[in-house]
Amino acid sequence: MITTIIFDIGNVLAGFCWKEHYERFGYDDKMVERIAKATVRHPAWNEFDRGDMRLEEIVQAFIESDPEIEQDIRKTLEDVSTMIKRYEYAIPWIRELKSKGYRVLYLSNFSEKAETDCAHALDFIPYMDGGILSYQEKIIKPMPEIYQLLIDRYSLVPEECVFMDDTPANLTGAEKFGIHTIHFQDREQAIEELRKLGVDA
Repeated sequence: MITTIIFDIGNVLAGFCWKEHYERFGYDDKMVERIAKATVRHPAWNEFDRGDMRLEEIVQAFIESDPEIEQDIRKTLEDVSTMIKRYEYAIPWIRELKSKGYRVLYLSNFSEKAETDCAHALDFIPYMDGGILSYQEKIIKPMPEIYQLLIDRYSLVPEECVFMDDTPANLTGAEKFGIHTIHFQDREQAIEELRKLGVDA
């Protein structure tokens, strides 16, 4: 029996809208792709979520990968408030699950800057029963430590939990602990998968 629903945040409860964020500065597709290669697609982007490096160190790593666009990188990362957009269904879905007796948690790779700049898009968090944002613990999915921490902190029985994430590697990490998983594609598909697990979604 499933008693706990665990949500990833990015592209599950809120959209990771990096392309739209860069486009709003007026860049064409070619430049958006170039900035993305230097930032969101750069290996150092994970360090944002890990929270183990200073912001300027991470930005410098981005700049070193494409020095010609230093000013563009700095400008687009100064305020990332339009990079995360909360899905309209987030709060109603969370409230519905809780009203049916399920505990609802979050487990997300998330940076301190994104939490600060995008607080308006994370207004569903107070409706949840807790969770982990990676930067706060200096560990990221799919590191085993982050799943173990969630289990220990909330006294979870893994077999009674289901975790939804849009990244397969993160699901594999959870499955190693005996947690049920759903590869999230959209809300309708996720609800169908939850029902197969006996969840009144």
